[in-house]
Amino acid sequence: MDRPLVAVVLAGGVGSRLYPASRSHRPKQFLSLDGVGRRQRDTQADSLLERTVARAGFADDVVVSTRPAFADAVREAVPAASVVVDPVGKDTGPALTYATHHIAERFEDPAVLALPSDHTVAGDFETPARRGARVAAETDSLVTFGVEPTRPETGYGYIEPGTDHGDYANVATFHEKPDAETAAQYVDRGYYWNAGIFAWTPDAFLSAARASPLAALVDALDDGDPEAGFRAIDPVSVDHAVFERARDAVVVPLDVAWDDLGAWDALERVVSPDGDGNVVADGADLTALDATDNVVAGDDVHVSLIGVEGLAVVAYDDRMLVVPKTETQRVRELVAKLREDELF
Repeated sequence: MDRPLVAVVLAGGVGSRLYPASRSHRPKQFLSLDGVGRRQRDTQADSLLERTVARAGFADDVVVSTRPAFADAVREAVPAASVVVDPVGKDTGPALTYATHHIAERFEDPAVLALPSDHTVAGDFETPARRGARVAAETDSLVTFGVEPTRPETGYGYIEPGTDHGDYANVATFHEKPDAETAAQYVDRGYYWNAGIFAWTPDAFLSAARASPLAALVDALDDGDPEAGFRAIDPVSVDHAVFERARDAVVVPLDVAWDDLGAWDALERVVSPDGDGNVVADGADLTALDATDNVVAGDDVHVSLIGVEGLAVVAYDDRMLVVPKTETQRVRELVAKLREDELF
């Protein structure tokens, strides 16, 4: 591909389901969540953001999209990356529209690779990422990357592939997060997990955005007034605003080990358990008596468990969370209540 490839790393969210590690002053992308207990750690692990920027290092440039409250921390964490600061955080649709418009002004005929800052990836990411960017450039399609499921997962959206073209397939339908029975059916039918990673050319994306709830933002960016554009629109994800409306969306397989670390139970998929099946991550230590199959995480904290199983026990700052692993998706509900009480 002769076009310059520019990676956009989204770093404006908070990651509320990882409360209390992730809070308004310390969003998920600045955490390491490295799975190394305090007694074994001798150096501070890179944050999820730093790892993501490094993963995208094969691109000709890396741009980090964030909100004003996080801008200084982003620049400190990844000083080699460019930074685009949204006037206000309004989800991934506006953020990617602003970043794509910015890239189109800086580069001649680029391809854009967009990826979240808070996922974990193991394996060869560059090869499928470049393949997706090439598909976007050659077909003028909007590319989404799909991960082959390893289990029925209710916390992810799914992509139903249509006609196969070799390196990619048409997207037949996007599916929202399912219940357990439906998730099992999706896996059996060969649907992909929606990884939230995308590729496009600015012309293709901005054209689609003009026919979406993001139209007022695109017009304002053309007029050089991003603040007015952000005021004119409501928060919306790029999936809902653009991809689910697009007729030319395609899916490229992302054949890597991938996880979005969306909730505390996800740590047991990326951290090896001890002899009792307990997972101890980040800066925590654990002493356990007859306690099995628990997830423990914290910042320089010692946790003792007796006679319990299947819990996530998390302690950061002056906050503690105890929740059954089967209920960790509900932490988002808790955070909504904490926000109402100005405690987040």
